[in-house]
Amino acid sequence: MRKWRESGSGGRGTEMRPLVRFQPGCAGAGRERGSSAVEFAIVAPLLFFLLFAIIDICVLFWVNLTMQHAVREGARYAITGQDTIDPSARNRQRHLAVIERIKDSSMGLYDRVQPRINGIGYGDSSKYTAGMFGAAGQIMVLRLDCVWPLMTPLVQPFFKDGKYAFSVAATMRNEAFP
Repeated sequence: MRKWRESGSGGRGTEMRPLVRFQPGCAGAGRERGSSAVEFAIVAPLLFFLLFAIIDICVLFWVNLTMQHAVREGARYAITGQDTIDPSARNRQRHLAVIERIKDSSMGLYDRVQPRINGIGYGDSSKYTAGMFGAAGQIMVLRLDCVWPLMTPLVQPFFKDGKYAFSVAATMRNEAFP
């Protein structure tokens, strides 16, 4: 039931209008002000944690797929027995050309993941040998063991040492090369 009050003075020219308790700008209306900011402050940390965790996990998958592609391209180059893309022009080596092909196909991630090639540590090129990818007709396995540092500090405790360790590999039979 609506309550009515008279407006005006002294009974002449009075009209009836509804009695409204909380109008904008009245004393009771300010109790709700700022509640949205408080609710956001409560929910925002969880929201941002989930957002950055999802981004970090997506980057992990992207790095894994990119390195898998690079290994596949390196293996495809290795089975041909070529050495034309070796950076040294004088003494071309097949294994250095294969590593260069992997670097070219990794979109700049090769140095960041610090891979171990078939068990040989990153940067330890003295252990690379001419026969590490097999002879003509042999089955060749090219495996990279990689480590990717996580970006989000809140996600790092879920991984050993805050890094994502993964392996990518490709197996192919060498072609009949000279």
